[in-house]
Amino acid sequence: MSTLPKPLIPQRADPYIHKHTDGYYYFTASVPAYDGIELRRAKTLEGLATATPKMVWMKPQTGPYSELIWAPEIHFNDGAWYVYFAAAPSREIKHDLFQHRMYAISCKDADPIEGEWQFCGQIETPWDTFCLDATTFYHNDELYYCWAQKEPGVKGNSNLYLAKMSSPTEITGEITRLTIPELDWEIIGFWVNEGPNVLKRNGKIFLTYSASATDENYAMGLLYADLDSDLLDINSWTKVQEPVFRSNEPKSMFGPGHNSFTQDENGNDVLVYHCRQYTEIEGDPLWNPDRHTFTKSLNWDDNGMPVFGKPGEQ
Repeated sequence: MSTLPKPLIPQRADPYIHKHTDGYYYFTASVPAYDGIELRRAKTLEGLATATPKMVWMKPQTGPYSELIWAPEIHFNDGAWYVYFAAAPSREIKHDLFQHRMYAISCKDADPIEGEWQFCGQIETPWDTFCLDATTFYHNDELYYCWAQKEPGVKGNSNLYLAKMSSPTEITGEITRLTIPELDWEIIGFWVNEGPNVLKRNGKIFLTYSASATDENYAMGLLYADLDSDLLDINSWTKVQEPVFRSNEPKSMFGPGHNSFTQDENGNDVLVYHCRQYTEIEGDPLWNPDRHTFTKSLNWDDNGMPVFGKPGEQ
């Protein structure tokens, strides 16, 4: 039997790596207990595997953000550190959905590991509904916020939305619905589009996302737009009809997704993602800790489009 591919970091789902100007890679992800926000840093990607993690924020015992801390991302916006995450008031499912809303914490110190973090509150959207998986990015010196949310009247668990931000904790102006789960591979188990992340290359902006239930059917999709287009105009975006990254059974890599992007020490593009290495999950998949963080090279074809390859292969 072939050896299973080795994770960069075991039992860390929804991984996010930020390569900062201070020469460090910063890593955060969902921890199996979903009880707080953990950071680690290293001078190399491989170094993250052995870096000491530090819990920089713990959930309160009660209240609207006291359970199920999901999918944190660390960003450096407007000269300060921010972690965007989702949290719920309880583990209860209402109307077939968890009760997550989106929040942020911030740190004004240069070192976010040792610095002091402040709770910023909720990131409000037009609907008081299930929402999660926010990411931010700058484009033409403007800050954008992209997230997943249940929109009233639209079938499914979550769609992807995009808006500009007036500050690192507040969206402003028009909101664009970028994509809904509509293709056969996006609606297996659950109707889900979630986990957006952004990469700008070759005159285009690429937006990856994940779809379907978080079992072996979980897979990644892709949207893209020209860099000089209006990102809030839905007509600027093209949606790839097939998944760009999906389970690779020969390597025992199942349900890859919730990715982020970084670069290695030589400036080559790297895909960061989580994956399970078996399909037989006992009990509630939510409490199965074995979604592991992996990395692989991200390549490009002659047309300037990303080539994701297969999980477990470089």
